[in-house]
Amino acid sequence: MRLSPRAALALGLLRLCLAQANFAPHFFDNGVGSTNGNMALFSLPEDTPVGSHVYTLNGTDPEGDPVSYHISFDPSARSVFSIDPNFGNITLIEELDREREGEIEAIISISDGLNLVAEKVTILVTDANDEVPRFIQEPYIVQVPEDIPAGSSIFKVHAMDKDTGSGGSVTYFLQNIQSTKFAMDHHSGVLRLRAETTLDYEKAQAHFVIVVAKDGGGRLRGADVVFSATTTVTVYVEDVQDMAPVFVGTPYYGYVYEDTVPGSEVLTVVAMDGDRGKPNHILYSLLNGSDGAFEINETSGAILVTQSPAQLRREVYELHVQVTEVSSAGSPAVQATVPVTIRIVDLNNHPPTFYGESGPQNRFELSMYEHPPQGEILRGLKITVNDSDQGANAKFNLRMVGPGGIFRVVPQTVLNEAQVTIIVENSAAIDFEKFKLLTFKSLCPCC
Repeated sequence: MRLSPRAALALGLLRLCLAQANFAPHFFDNGVGSTNGNMALFSLPEDTPVGSHVYTLNGTDPEGDPVSYHISFDPSARSVFSIDPNFGNITLIEELDREREGEIEAIISISDGLNLVAEKVTILVTDANDEVPRFIQEPYIVQVPEDIPAGSSIFKVHAMDKDTGSGGSVTYFLQNIQSTKFAMDHHSGVLRLRAETTLDYEKAQAHFVIVVAKDGGGRLRGADVVFSATTTVTVYVEDVQDMAPVFVGTPYYGYVYEDTVPGSEVLTVVAMDGDRGKPNHILYSLLNGSDGAFEINETSGAILVTQSPAQLRREVYELHVQVTEVSSAGSPAVQATVPVTIRIVDLNNHPPTFYGESGPQNRFELSMYEHPPQGEILRGLKITVNDSDQGANAKFNLRMVGPGGIFRVVPQTVLNEAQVTIIVENSAAIDFEKFKLLTFKSLCPCC
């Protein structure tokens, strides 16, 4: 059949109009909560496992042509999804982190081979309780005076949890609350000294308080979890002047010997401020008991004897030493006293001495008849013995050295001084025909 030129032109226009009538494909919009369609208002929990099928793109072509699906991302962003172009199944291929990336922007497209329709979508990443509370501005170190009132606020800790909802709320607790002097406000994180509790620098110069920050809990990978973190608050206690001076090395005893030179040191009293953190200067003084025989160095505490031992009138001196703290301002502060006992000690440096009627004498003579009565006292001898030492050093024994058993000396033990008596023990041995001269030595060995 041959067409006229006008008929052929009309048929060509018809074919052109039919070719231009191929309409573009489109996505289905299935609304909020749907897992297939055009990802409108789609959200995804951040703890979704990698490899999960999370969504299916779904659309149609008006002419019924087959369609393919695609998803792409900005070159500067992560490609967190992959897609099956034939079925539109979207798979998570990168871990999500809401705290780092709360929204994901992507471009989804559908194509029938001739037409391509692209849409920009935003996927909301929802929170899971995957963050641990973190303390900020650590380390926590605070200095507190030891006289701070009970119940006072000391320090405030602060922890943050990047999660939302209950997982992002933080409360505070103390570990070992029964053994601590401190209390914690659970909501504000304020650390306080507990009621009816005091600090004491002399007992503890530092306290280490362990604080726990705990979140409110939440879901993570299908389970309810609670996260916590700990930190240490170091509380240094500052010393204040609340303690009297303390003497070291008590009790104090000193000795002055008879050969001690005036001005010699007898002993040293040592005291220190009971407040060890910021000690005051210490001054020493004698209150009483010295009778002018002793003095003390006000800065060193050294006690000196000021008189010759021969001038000292007592064998024992009971002194009382006072120490006075001097504050940083120079004014006297707290005082304390301590007793000091000083004994005057005799040296055993004087041997016993025999005395006759006219003074010291080392030879005594007597004429007597032979065979005197046994037990008779030799009255012609007037002998005194003396040891000028003092105390136990003045105790000694007497004995006769010569022909044995003829005479006996009384007393045999002497303390300081005694009259010496010689008594006949063996009358028969005193025989003129045998002995015209008897010689004896009287010895005084120390006890």
